[in-house]
Amino acid sequence: MTDADLDSPGEAVGRVLGTADATPLQFWTAVAPGSYLQLDDVVVTRRELPDREPVTIAGVVTQVRARHEGAQFDSDVFAIADGTLPAQVQEAAEVTTTRVDPELYVPPTPGAVVFRAEGDARARALHFDRMERRIPMGMGRDGVPVYLNADFLDGSRGAHVSISGISGVATKTSFATFLLYSVFRSGVLGGDAVNAKALIFNVKGEDLLFLDHPNSRLDDPTRAAYAKLGLSAGPFPDVRVYAPPRVGDAAGTPDVSSRLTGVDSFYWTLSEFCADRLLPYVFADADDERQQYTMVVHSVTAHLARYAQPADGGVSIDGVRLGSYGDLVDHIVEALNDDETRSDWAGSAVGLGTVNAFARRLIGSKKDLARLIRGDLATRRPHSINTSESAQVTVVDLHNLPDRAQRFVVGVTLKSEFERKEKSGTAKPLLFVVLDELNKYAPREGSSPIKEVLLDIAERGRSLGVILIGAQQTASEVERRIVTNSAIRVVGRLDPAEASRPEYGFLPPAQRQRALLAKPGTMFVNQPDIPVPLCLEFPFPAWATRVSEAGRAPSETLRSITQSADPFAVVGSGGGSSDDDIPF
Repeated sequence: MTDADLDSPGEAVGRVLGTADATPLQFWTAVAPGSYLQLDDVVVTRRELPDREPVTIAGVVTQVRARHEGAQFDSDVFAIADGTLPAQVQEAAEVTTTRVDPELYVPPTPGAVVFRAEGDARARALHFDRMERRIPMGMGRDGVPVYLNADFLDGSRGAHVSISGISGVATKTSFATFLLYSVFRSGVLGGDAVNAKALIFNVKGEDLLFLDHPNSRLDDPTRAAYAKLGLSAGPFPDVRVYAPPRVGDAAGTPDVSSRLTGVDSFYWTLSEFCADRLLPYVFADADDERQQYTMVVHSVTAHLARYAQPADGGVSIDGVRLGSYGDLVDHIVEALNDDETRSDWAGSAVGLGTVNAFARRLIGSKKDLARLIRGDLATRRPHSINTSESAQVTVVDLHNLPDRAQRFVVGVTLKSEFERKEKSGTAKPLLFVVLDELNKYAPREGSSPIKEVLLDIAERGRSLGVILIGAQQTASEVERRIVTNSAIRVVGRLDPAEASRPEYGFLPPAQRQRALLAKPGTMFVNQPDIPVPLCLEFPFPAWATRVSEAGRAPSETLRSITQSADPFAVVGSGGGSSDDDIPF
């Protein structure tokens, strides 16, 4: 069979190079005159074998070069350009093999025709034909959809996503939300999509508070891009937003400025703080675990769980009613400073210096946590973050909280959600957790309660249906076991120093260099069943990413849980309401 007899999988663009070694896993192709190949193009060639069926070898272009053939010196380029020295321009492309079918690993024959893979040939080259459930991720460099194997996201064969890139340029959060939108709206989860949940922690501005609002900047080309991916362009249909109470606000009004409807406050009562043993999450910095006062932390935690009794919104300890977090801290410090009660709270083997170190740290938490741990608000009022009782997408706003308070909220929320999934004993429905700044919560060095929860999710979450979508500027600073357990690795624009780290060894040299130049919206995605990371561009968000883009939200998303109980409650108002405050 000759090349002319083959059913062409696409346009013929060149022939396998005979002046460079061709191996089963990598080869070079000379680009034919009038044709071109660019990085990320998918190509296919065929090797004829005696007494056996032909072998189809497909791959992705990972490097392209051009040179003058006939030139000997660098200065010859000027003579060639003037026409006084004959030479020919020749382009060649390096191809990294992605699929050999049948699996007979022989090199392609020099001179064999190389085709640009299109249609079914492209799908086979990128293993899309083997994906029973495909999640659209964006468009490849050829303008054709690129897919993610859902088996490596939902826990069937793997789980978790790690997204790395420079803050503000790599669009990590935008890609994470687009991936969620695609998972929920593509039909890949089947009937399970209705009950699947997402928990998103918003740590920068109020950009993620408008996921249920259509994007007013959405245009026809963007709608066409969504349609090409098999998706409808629109906002997330079912979103619940939680925000911390405002500082000094006795009513517990959510601390948000741009969104005044459909927002609920979250907080923990003093009784919950003591009974649920939440004190260790006050000391959630990785450096804390290196200090001796962690022994005091666990001893005081046990004492609070044993002796604190609910009392009119607050707690009663040793016959003393405590109505605020500050009161609780003062009571603990006073008990630790008293020679008669110190051993009851901290144990008899702990030195005074260790107790004082604990007390100083605890006193320092009063300012940061006073608005989150309350004894002055009604316990029956909805205030807990519980994804099983919330909307499909739950957004927890942290951007107005100081670092210590952010750690506390993330740690306690993840702990309660993971424990809830453990008690359910089933992986369905799935829970996707989107957490930015992962290197802050699970650093490579040290230990902390939050890091232990995240490690638990990374190592056992797959079996429980908890999927972590973690984003960070520097994967090299994130706990190795979390990165290693991420089946999907995504890279946007990288810092040059970070790009040289071994954590990005899955990127071919050309892609690692290109990551330094990637524009917003361009991502390199590595998944287990495709040996070469795929470069893609995902479409502009169909949901509002800031208040200036927010169109009118559907009426059913405008009321918070509190407003559902009291239709005249104005969530987000700063005190007394007026007619102007009422959102209808």
